[in-house]
Amino acid sequence: MEKDNKQGKLIVFSAPSGSGKTTIVRHLLGKNDLNLEFSISATSRDKRGTEVDGKDYYFLSAQEFKNKIKNEEFLEWEEVYRDNFYGTLKTEVERIWALGKHVIFDIDVSGGLRIKRKFPDETLAIFVKPPSIDALKIRLKKRKTESDEKISMRVAKASAELATAPLFDEIVVNDNLENAFKDAETLVTNFINS
Repeated sequence: MEKDNKQGKLIVFSAPSGSGKTTIVRHLLGKNDLNLEFSISATSRDKRGTEVDGKDYYFLSAQEFKNKIKNEEFLEWEEVYRDNFYGTLKTEVERIWALGKHVIFDIDVSGGLRIKRKFPDETLAIFVKPPSIDALKIRLKKRKTESDEKISMRVAKASAELATAPLFDEIVVNDNLENAFKDAETLVTNFINS
């Protein structure tokens, strides 16, 4: 998948689960002047709550996901937990570029860094940092979507993910959502207009 100058830019938001990256991305998508389109990730995990296939994620079986890996259909992918895959389909980015828009990603840390490595000049990689690990744990519990065991796994993973923050272009600390919105908006606007 080659990038040419007519295509849009890539805006990556990565963070430990519960940091608020999805809320920030949704806010930015509401800003029409930014001309952003959400990159829908593929996953092999089960749907949660009211999630819709093709809107929240492309839900694939673990076998379907593995077949697409074999066929090199992903820009990036990762097996987050055993048989629990997440990734970005190349066709998804091509779809958004064909609309003449910039791609905004809400993806995990390693996926975000892989996109930055593949397209270093066209990508703005932003790390959303929670105020603390304790705050993260509280946010995850408030969601009421996962077991205590799953929350503990996510919190343990978050410590390792926080160590990658300096590898990103920018860091937005989400200790106050309104400030995080403003910071993210400024960073994205400046990057798109550069």
